[in-house]
Amino acid sequence: MLGKGAGGSGAKPAKPSFVSYVSPEGHQARRKGYPNLLQKKWEGSSRFIHKEIHIKEPIEKEVNLHLLPGELLLCEANTVLKCVQEDGSNRGAYGKLICTNFKIAFLGDESASDDNEPEFKNKIIGENDITLHCVDHIYGVYDEKKKSLSGQLKKYPEKLIIYCKDLRVFHFCLRYTKEEEVKRIVSGIVHHSQTPKLLKRLFLFSYAIAAPTNTDTQSQTVMFDAIKDWREELERTKGNMKYKVLSANEAYKVSEKLPLYFVVPMSLSEESILQYQGRGIPIWCWSCHNGASLLKMSAFPKEQEDNTSQMHKIFLDGVYKTINKPPYEVLKTDDLSSSLPSLQDIQAAYTRFKQLFLIDNSTDFWDTDVKWFSLLESTNWLEIVRRCLKKAIEVVEYLEGQNTNVLLIEENASDLCCVISSLVQVMMDSHYRTKFGFQSLIQKEWVMGGHCFLDRCNHLRQSDKEEAPVFLLFLDCVWQLVQQYPPAFEFTETYLTVLSDSLYIPIFSTFFFNSPHQKDTNVSGEGHNAQSSHFRFLTVWDWSVQFEPKAQVLLNNPLYVEKPKLDKSQRKTTRFKHQRQLSLPLTQTKSSPKRGFFREETDHFIKNILGKRISKLINSSDELHNNFTEFYDSWHCKPVDFHGLLLPHIEGPGIKVWAQRYLRWIPEAQLLGGGTVATATKILDVIEEVQSLQKKMDEKHSLTVPQSREALPMLRNSARLSSLFPFALLQRHSLKPVLPTSTWKDLEDEDDLAKRDDEFVDLSEVI
Repeated sequence: MLGKGAGGSGAKPAKPSFVSYVSPEGHQARRKGYPNLLQKKWEGSSRFIHKEIHIKEPIEKEVNLHLLPGELLLCEANTVLKCVQEDGSNRGAYGKLICTNFKIAFLGDESASDDNEPEFKNKIIGENDITLHCVDHIYGVYDEKKKSLSGQLKKYPEKLIIYCKDLRVFHFCLRYTKEEEVKRIVSGIVHHSQTPKLLKRLFLFSYAIAAPTNTDTQSQTVMFDAIKDWREELERTKGNMKYKVLSANEAYKVSEKLPLYFVVPMSLSEESILQYQGRGIPIWCWSCHNGASLLKMSAFPKEQEDNTSQMHKIFLDGVYKTINKPPYEVLKTDDLSSSLPSLQDIQAAYTRFKQLFLIDNSTDFWDTDVKWFSLLESTNWLEIVRRCLKKAIEVVEYLEGQNTNVLLIEENASDLCCVISSLVQVMMDSHYRTKFGFQSLIQKEWVMGGHCFLDRCNHLRQSDKEEAPVFLLFLDCVWQLVQQYPPAFEFTETYLTVLSDSLYIPIFSTFFFNSPHQKDTNVSGEGHNAQSSHFRFLTVWDWSVQFEPKAQVLLNNPLYVEKPKLDKSQRKTTRFKHQRQLSLPLTQTKSSPKRGFFREETDHFIKNILGKRISKLINSSDELHNNFTEFYDSWHCKPVDFHGLLLPHIEGPGIKVWAQRYLRWIPEAQLLGGGTVATATKILDVIEEVQSLQKKMDEKHSLTVPQSREALPMLRNSARLSSLFPFALLQRHSLKPVLPTSTWKDLEDEDDLAKRDDEFVDLSEVI
């Protein structure tokens, strides 16, 4: 029987007492002056076993270090082993670890194989590059114990572990590196990635000064930094009859938190806006086809003196009188700070959530696999995503179903207001589901809306209290819509993933300032009107900076159903209607239960604006729930119009994990030749066949052959692709069958199953 040794029928084989770990090129490496890779272990008997550590031979040729304009090499270390953690055994390649004022990079030869060469490459960030802004936490390993590294170090680790904000995990073994180099590289990485910084010390400014000045590429993305952009948006949404663009904030005379230009109700005067620096002013976001509008407002401070509070009440009462007339008789207000989780709750949930994906090795993955769903639920992240989508649907129901204006209220109207207002516009306006439209939406609601990217992303490392993944929460909500209704979006989930990665690439100014005022002031150094010739900030919307044309194809959805163009006769019949054709018929406008809402509800409304919680708004909670349920259920009973209103499924199974972003670096979570890649390939094959037949028919009738949408070239052989394509093209794959983790632990207690005693295993207890 297998597993029985010479000592008796039930005796197990003696354990080896001498173990030698030898690299395949160990002798050659020693001749070149590299550390001795032989490790011996004596245990008191004469048995010997030989094992190999799969370590690639140290690089012979010098790997060229590519530095961006303004990038400086700060420190480096040679003979660093970049480890691939798999089942607790060390595999990897030797190379050089460097730190610049822009990134941490490993220069090795592990990507030399053509089979493993990724086709979807970023021209700025390589697969072994980590921007300093992308570093989340750094740990050192001391005697197999992991310790967080920060500040001045008294003792230097033998291993460095870097957790990234894009959920990559890097392991660098420093055991064979010279002590002086270990001190320099560890101290340099910790200092330049973890310590507080000044704004002007960010690499963004170094690059802006040193980068060559190129002519700006023509982009269809609307930046909303000029008054004509706002006027054109008002005209597009038919909101120019009730709202106007103000230039009162030129030179930021009204508020440093507002953009130079913004839109307010037609009846408001510029003098009233100047009085309280834009607070308490309803600012226009978007207009619905039926005339209802979405607005936002920054609230006054919650705690203030009685005299100041009374002045604010008088001011607000004056503002309401200017809009207390048709069509503003019906208004729904929503204090998002009371109806949605706080920023602290969002940050805490995401901190727990990302721990599920920061996997050190395969063992950690399988340890958590058996309880993964309970751990996922306990993070509360998907519940927050669901609540945001539900809130957006509630706003849509008021705008679409009740012809009611909606005013979103928040302390600065720049966090959750951005999330909800953007989601509402994506759901209701098909223009914002195109790539350029979506980018314009982010410019309007987030960049010009004053979202504090600098604080929320913690780019300066000055205060963890202000950090919160608000923009990532928005992208996660949009992904839920994209994966539920793929033909409705011109962009792909890959586009959303690289957009989230761009948050931490400090050569683009799009996501690196708290407000337009902060950006304009730092560009010129003196003010908005001053001009500076040596600064040139890039925008993230120029995707050619990061990707070659072949890779950019993956950002465009080949399955997108383009909106049909109307001929002139159709345009004449629909010229007085909004251009979007909604799949849900318009309901009759509900009359206000109290005509003259502002006269009778002013006190409650003012209390809401001032930040005091109120238990009752316009409608009772029961009525709101009934209206929402009826609106939600009736829409989902109808066929989907991909260019009309979109409402996401928010039931339990409808809200999913954004697998491509969160799982893309975990090989065990990948399916070879499966997932959405296989489905997309089959659809592309059908599309290609239809286009081929159409081309033959057009040629036969001598018609002009229309240009077909460019297909994804890398999907032609989907059997070799991972389900997490294109970020996991040909990575290794776990071959472990689906068995509980405890079973695997039992199986892994012995070095070899052949050396175990025969035993009976009841599979009914395992499966």
